[in-house]
Amino acid sequence: MATGIAEHYDLIIRNGDVIDGTGAPRRRADIAVRQGEIAALGNLGNAHADAEIDANGLAVAPGFIDTHTHDDWMVFQSPEMLSKVTQGVTTIIAGNCGISLFPLVTDAIPPAPLDIMRGGYRFESVRAYRASFAVNPAAVNVAVLIGQSTLRARHVAQLGAAASDDEIERMRQDVETALQQGAIGVSTGTFYPPSSAASEEEIVRMCEPMRRLGGVLVSHMRDESDNIRDSIDETARIGKALNVSTVISHHKLVGKRNHGRSRETLAQIKDLARTMPLCLDCYPYAASSTMLRPERVMQCDRILITWSATHPDAAGRYLEDIAADWGRSRHEAAQMLVPGGAVYFIMDEGDVRDILAYPDTMVGSDGIPSDETPHPRLWGTFPRVLGHYARDMGLFPLERAVHKMTGLAAQRFGLERRGELRIGHVADITIFDPATIQDRATFDDPQQPSVGVRHVFVAGAATMRDGVPIGGSRPGRFVTSTLVKTGRQADSTL
Repeated sequence: MATGIAEHYDLIIRNGDVIDGTGAPRRRADIAVRQGEIAALGNLGNAHADAEIDANGLAVAPGFIDTHTHDDWMVFQSPEMLSKVTQGVTTIIAGNCGISLFPLVTDAIPPAPLDIMRGGYRFESVRAYRASFAVNPAAVNVAVLIGQSTLRARHVAQLGAAASDDEIERMRQDVETALQQGAIGVSTGTFYPPSSAASEEEIVRMCEPMRRLGGVLVSHMRDESDNIRDSIDETARIGKALNVSTVISHHKLVGKRNHGRSRETLAQIKDLARTMPLCLDCYPYAASSTMLRPERVMQCDRILITWSATHPDAAGRYLEDIAADWGRSRHEAAQMLVPGGAVYFIMDEGDVRDILAYPDTMVGSDGIPSDETPHPRLWGTFPRVLGHYARDMGLFPLERAVHKMTGLAAQRFGLERRGELRIGHVADITIFDPATIQDRATFDDPQQPSVGVRHVFVAGAATMRDGVPIGGSRPGRFVTSTLVKTGRQADSTL
């Protein structure tokens, strides 16, 4: 929209290359912000503002949406959220892989992988979590899923067995309450011990409120190796039974004998997506990170220990080196290190590229902030996509890369008035240098901030200016989903 009227705004971003989040070609334009919203977009030469930014030579994009995080507790423990702000992230989705901080209250150490939440389980409901965030907000917006493994840890007496009818009913009630209080959906984690005994029928019955209330089903599938096709089919059947938008978490092929199967699985997903809303997310690395499981040792040659309760000094060391020092096999050494976490160099780079390039793949970091030596994806995911894969490798145009981490994510999760730069949308904005943006975090030095992100705004409030995070700026809000028929009062301030 062009205007010659001398309007006054809170902020004007001038001369930037606007990449609006839809996938459309970039265009030169100014953007004006007033009261936390995008108020004008076009040639704003005669307008005035309290603050102005010259974005000449820079890309102006919607704030990035991290669709897959485990930052549930981090937003309280480290509300400045440096690992996200320095990447240009303005909104996170927490509660993935079946792990959410609610509705569980306990002082005991929960079963792995719930123990990645080192702050403790103290929120009895989404309402309690939401209220705490309202009083103690972070530098990013937060949307939350309720986790299957958390529900099982709360209600199922024997985690290694199927839930009883009464236990399923109590989990079902918790799902309904969570959706009514603002959760955007349910995450499952049947790959993990607390939920692996849950049948497809149990999950459908537990999630029954989604048939009426809607939401998003997000699945860390039962198997990402030899039986991955069966797991994809199971995930799709559950999503269809509930009639909800469905997301396959961090799609990958693990183990050498499965390398190269991504084109097979992506074709399967594409075929299923013709009959249901099905998409996926991924992180741009050929190594995964999760709880240390000795049975996975034979699936890959290199394993990096991220933390160990029994041997804290093992964090940051490779399992093969530890095993050699101890005179043990790698499997024996892994058994001695549990409980713990690990990075598994278990994937093929070609598969990573194919999955990342799939049109309906969103970007999610899946970082674990409590790890002593975290996977570099915690600090580097989004600049790595923009710098390494889009600019340097030419895997896809920059506009498409931005769409994956903005407009596509907002659409699939129903994040209203986010994900695109358009008048009336919330002014979550990231400004970066396409020529220099790049991740700096490595597996051996994983907590290095990325470079190239210049300015970040959340609802018009700056969380980064001139490449420097602004201490004490915590404009984040609790965000709900238009895909859920209740609990949509989160953005009452806008």
